[in-house]
Amino acid sequence: MANSAPTDTVLAIDIGGTKILGALVSGTTITEPVEIATPGSGDPRSWIADLFGRAPNWHGRYGRVGAAVTGVVEDGHWSALNPKTLSIPSNYPLTEVLGDLAGAPAIALNDAQAAAWGEYRLGAGRGAESCVFLTISTGIGGGVVAGGQLLSGMAGHFGQFRADIADETPIESLAAGRWMAEAAQAQGYPTDARGVFAAAAQGDAWAESIIALSAGRIATLCANIQLGLAPERIIIGGSIGLAPGFIARIAASFSDLPPRQRPVLVAAQLGGQAGIVGIAQIALPSN
Repeated sequence: MANSAPTDTVLAIDIGGTKILGALVSGTTITEPVEIATPGSGDPRSWIADLFGRAPNWHGRYGRVGAAVTGVVEDGHWSALNPKTLSIPSNYPLTEVLGDLAGAPAIALNDAQAAAWGEYRLGAGRGAESCVFLTISTGIGGGVVAGGQLLSGMAGHFGQFRADIADETPIESLAAGRWMAEAAQAQGYPTDARGVFAAAAQGDAWAESIIALSAGRIATLCANIQLGLAPERIIIGGSIGLAPGFIARIAASFSDLPPRQRPVLVAAQLGGQAGIVGIAQIALPSN
């Protein structure tokens, strides 16, 4: 990497269960975005190389590279928590691969943790000392900022919470987008989560029941987060979390809770860009 590369610009990559997004990021300014579908299998190195190959203009325009990914990242190594969301080789040397392909210092973090930091620094978490970010899309992820510090490692993987320790099914497999599609198909409606919301908007009772059940389960999760961490606010993001009326559905379930136990829910402000904005903030030497 040439020494003239901008020191405040990061090549940020967000690898989720359905898509991979890469862009040059400086603050909340995002340029040269490139998006590809996430392959269902194979070597993540080939996915990242494919992304780079579609954006030759990125070269020489960033000083560092950061990846926000579904799953858990520890010491630069990436592993899946729920293979149904994205199956990857265990303990994959992600930062080593990123650095090699990008030719720059690399960092990697769970995508929801990165998004939590992005919202805390530049979005809906500004002004708070503590907040939880909860993203609800294909799966469910989260991040925790406590006392102005982002918790890493396994912290914030709320989608892996269980209602019963004897049941290995994580809550994301009972409430998130993939579950919505499965629930619809089980009732004879071959559609995805977006189709479920569209059907509910048209008044279809089967779709309304799926969304209501999802929102109720997410409400229980939020109430438990509030009791366990007492964040000043819970920031809701993700394609399902930000679907029209979904946050209100969650909050409606809090009416029977004592006031001190009711979570304060706010909508994420950075939308689908929270992960790349957050990882770019973390990747900068000053952060």
